[in-house]
Amino acid sequence: MIFRRLLGAIPNIIGVVVVTFLLTRALPGDPAAFYAGQAATKEAVEEIRKSLGLDKTMLQQFGYYVRDLAQGELGNSLSTGQPVIRELATRLPASLELTLSGLLFAAVVALPLGIAAATRPGSWIDHACRISTTAGVSLPTFFTGLLLAYIFYFRLGWAPSPIGRLDPVFSSPAQVTGFYLVDSLLARDGELFVAALKQLMLPAITMGLFVMAPLARMTRAAMLGVLSSEFIRTARASGLSYFTVLYTYAFRNALLPVITTMGMVFSFLLGSNVLVEKVFAWPGIGSYAIEALVSSDYAPVQGFVLAMALLYVVLNLCIDILYGLLDPRIGVDG
Repeated sequence: MIFRRLLGAIPNIIGVVVVTFLLTRALPGDPAAFYAGQAATKEAVEEIRKSLGLDKTMLQQFGYYVRDLAQGELGNSLSTGQPVIRELATRLPASLELTLSGLLFAAVVALPLGIAAATRPGSWIDHACRISTTAGVSLPTFFTGLLLAYIFYFRLGWAPSPIGRLDPVFSSPAQVTGFYLVDSLLARDGELFVAALKQLMLPAITMGLFVMAPLARMTRAAMLGVLSSEFIRTARASGLSYFTVLYTYAFRNALLPVITTMGMVFSFLLGSNVLVEKVFAWPGIGSYAIEALVSSDYAPVQGFVLAMALLYVVLNLCIDILYGLLDPRIGVDG
């Protein structure tokens, strides 16, 4: 049952809370000294440390942290002075929109490429699939992002300036989902939708190129295994059309490992989009966590890791539900 899956995730979340608390306390630097400023006296730093609760023992600090979590509080950021939960709620849609767009681009390109390579093994399409996906995964995301920005923005002028989610001449859409593309459509503002899409294209392509390789390779491998099965030969002998056999029977049965790979790829993208966000000045939670990490700001880092853990739990639950929809023989309990 879904409820059982959620209960099984509780020990993992508890472990994440404990490990995150300990690791943030092991970070170099002093948050009190950073907050007080370089000109602060030692007495002023000690006073700030006391007000932040950093003069307490580690066990006492952890107790206060767990108490705040139970009340839905993640603390305040020392850098911005804002509640961490509000900052995460504001920035999370930006990261999710970027990650989902990158995954969509990778799936749209990699799945047909993998299917074509599986139906023609050893052909030029198969070799092109291997070369292109290997090249995409071999280049670091920050280098790919800088290269795309240099070519399409600086040299050709086709792409807008990489300065975030929206050009400054436009106003943000009324927030409904937090996704600019969706909110602009809900507001029936086509011009705003196009502007948001242009800003999203380069960072989404940057992320999608990096994860095309595992998706294309898994699709090719799964399709090769299914196409050599007895039921596929039976379907062909029954006189079914080529596309019916390929997509209705073969691709549907090859989807389970592909869905698993997509879940892994999504988790990877969500946790590693920090570099892409920095290159394109994207206001997501990754760049927010990096800025907090540099300044030894505990609360945002802890909130970021906890949010990632919860998203992974939800993602794994969604994958289990998709398994049941694609193959009724596989239950959520399986």
